[in-house]
Amino acid sequence: LSLASRTRGCVTWRPRLPLGAEKYETEFRNFIVWLEDQKIRHYKIEDRGSLRNIHNDEWSKAFEKYLKDVNCPFKIQERQETIDWLLGLAVRLEYGDNADKYKDSTPDSAKITDNAAKNAEPLINLDVNNPDFKAGVMALANLLQIQRHDDYLVMLKAIRILVQERLTQDAIGKANQSKEGLPVALEKHILGFDTGDAVLNEAAQILRLLHIEELRELQTKINEAIVAVQAIIADPKTDHRLGKVGR
Repeated sequence: LSLASRTRGCVTWRPRLPLGAEKYETEFRNFIVWLEDQKIRHYKIEDRGSLRNIHNDEWSKAFEKYLKDVNCPFKIQERQETIDWLLGLAVRLEYGDNADKYKDSTPDSAKITDNAAKNAEPLINLDVNNPDFKAGVMALANLLQIQRHDDYLVMLKAIRILVQERLTQDAIGKANQSKEGLPVALEKHILGFDTGDAVLNEAAQILRLLHIEELRELQTKINEAIVAVQAIIADPKTDHRLGKVGR
């Protein structure tokens, strides 16, 4: 059993590191005396002499009597169980003396969970009315040519979408890749009119096909814009200060 560091709730014991059976026994006795003096305080100060005299050969008897006096259900030989029980008693007494201090305390696990939730939603803690925040969002929107919006959080969300879709390394790599077109048989495409010159007819067919391709790309961008707008509309604005969802 190591008594180098023992903490449970509001009771903390930090003795010197024991080396060997003799020093371990000394640290154990010091630990019992510390619990009685600082936390349990079952005996009056003048009655603690035999327990404090840790180098006395009769200390084990004094400790056995102490366990009986505090109604410990374990025997002196059951040290691990005895230590756990005395620590539990010390915690109960400490809490009873300082109930107001500990009743509103937050467990570390709850703090970690709360911090994780805040990290998962970094926009919650932003002050949207801060002039520096507004100026920064506006500068980014102008730089990326994003349409201005009255809600700066909406603009910031649009900036994030644009950065994720267009400015990541993968997106830039795809954009830099050369596009290889498919061969097209011009004779299979009807021009719809005749210029009277075969060369001009062929040039007109090529221009028409290029125009159709541009229209297709435009339609794709329009569809993407509609989807993005629908995503924003479908995501209601949350005012965390008011504790409600809605516009």
